Amino acid sequence: GKHWTVNEVRALIRIWSDKNIQQQLEGTVRNKRIFEQVAARLQKFGIDRDWKQCRTKYKNLKHEYKSAKGAQDSGSTSRSMKFFNELDAILGHSTMEQASKSDN
Repeated sequence: GKHWTVNEVRALIRIWSDKNIQQQLEGTVRNKRIFEQVAARLQKFGIDRDWKQCRTKYKNLKHEYKSAKGAQDSGSTSRSMKFFNELDAILGHSTMEQASKSDN
C-alpha cells in the first residue's frame, strides 16, 4: 500500500486517542467495524485509507510502540520511534498483560 505520511499517522493517532474508540478496540477482537469508523473519520481530514490499511497501521504502531517501550524499560535508548509520546499517552496507561491479551 501507499506509504503513510506523518500527517496521516498523526490523524490516525488523534482518532485512536478518542476514549470511545479505545474502549471499543479494547473490548473486541473483530474490529472491522471500528476501523471502518476510523477510516470514515480520516476521510473527513481528506485522508483516503480503507479500514484494512487503518487496522494494519494501528497494529504496526502498537507493535513498534511495544518494542520501543520494552527497549526503554531495559535501559536501552537506541530504539526510539517517531510517535512514541503520542502513543504512550494512549497505551501507557494499559498494562502489558492487557495489551498482549488483546493483541491476537
